[in-house]
Amino acid sequence: MKKTYILDTNVLLHDPQAIFKFEDNNLAIPITVIEEIDGFKKNLNETGRNARQFSRFLDALRKDHSLTEGVPLESGGNLTVELYTEEALNRLPPELRSDRGDNRILAVALKFKERLDGPVVFVTKDTNLRIKADAIGLTAEDYESDKVSIDELYTGATEILVGKDQVDDFYARGFLEIDCECRANQFVTLVDESNPSHTALARYQCPLNRLVALIPTPKEGLWGIHPRNREQQFAFDLLLNDDIQLVSLIGMAGTGKTLLALAAGLHMAADEDHYNRLLVSRPVFPLGRDLGFLPGDIEEKLAPWMQPIFDNIELLLGSVDEEGKRKRGYRELVDMGLLEIEALTYIRGRSIPNQYLIVDESQNLTPHEIKTIVTRAGEGTKVVLTGDPYQIDNPYVDSSSNGLTYVVEKFKDQDVAGHITLQKGERSCLAELAANLL
Repeated sequence: MKKTYILDTNVLLHDPQAIFKFEDNNLAIPITVIEEIDGFKKNLNETGRNARQFSRFLDALRKDHSLTEGVPLESGGNLTVELYTEEALNRLPPELRSDRGDNRILAVALKFKERLDGPVVFVTKDTNLRIKADAIGLTAEDYESDKVSIDELYTGATEILVGKDQVDDFYARGFLEIDCECRANQFVTLVDESNPSHTALARYQCPLNRLVALIPTPKEGLWGIHPRNREQQFAFDLLLNDDIQLVSLIGMAGTGKTLLALAAGLHMAADEDHYNRLLVSRPVFPLGRDLGFLPGDIEEKLAPWMQPIFDNIELLLGSVDEEGKRKRGYRELVDMGLLEIEALTYIRGRSIPNQYLIVDESQNLTPHEIKTIVTRAGEGTKVVLTGDPYQIDNPYVDSSSNGLTYVVEKFKDQDVAGHITLQKGERSCLAELAANLL
């Protein structure tokens, strides 16, 4: 039996293409939703763009059919715009009869439920509105078309039990042909079934259907940084591989996501000259109350937001080479054009060729924003996304609907992409304990 879904404003502002994602079910949009979306269309942010895009979609659909009578969708369902009436509002409990947008939308949804025989579902991303809907007898759901279960998120690594001869053969030849159900660029720990301490680390090469050895870290490390655990070794392999153009690193605070990415980026851009420069950026979201407008030019305004990046670079620059000489300074790298740090605000419309692009704190981005960033990558560019889905400051995404987990799920079978989840904190014993306990 077909269902009828009533969509709230926040669903369409979150995903303007939501009307095409309900298969062959019927959709209804209260006229109040159209009014509220109209109030967002002049905004210059992502919400404003989504409002304008949805309005264009709806305008295109109404050209051949009446929105009041129903517009047939390609999926097989119908889309209608439902008008609000005072009579519908009076059917709500007395506490919800005030003339507010949310109450008007609930009134239309309740009218549908009383009028139709089939199941009617109210879809909203507003938690309190779902509670209100449930209280008056409506079936209410969150919009989950782009959600990824954080508990089932792809980790990028697995273990396989093999014979002793296979482990020895892998070490001798540097690869092992094996039949396994691994994903593209998934990391595998080969474990000798007769001696569990006899292991080997490998990455699955999908086109050749074999396991290959990891790219070795230089003896002196990458700008003084050496991998401290197995997952960090996996991360360096992804970060140093030119064939892998999109890398995602997820881990709790202190696992080394940003530091590893910066060390590898500086090595590839400054030392190996594989890329023209290292470009580092991060979304601007304050933790706690914002301090308001910041004085100065764009570089001075960005400085407080980019301080975590500066801290990591200073740590790398504090290291010395084999001869005991201090490496180049931060300002020197910027002046040489090897390093650039900028905000994501101005990335739309750009083309970024032959650069090593690191986007820190990617969990604060929406799936659409992540798409905007990745599609900026020109020929020869490598994109590295780092973040922790459990530390989100953006009020409009959560651990399941943010852009970082979205891109991990969508790219887990692509040969040009790789992912690893970092498990162990290496910042300090106190930092790891705090991340686990607090």
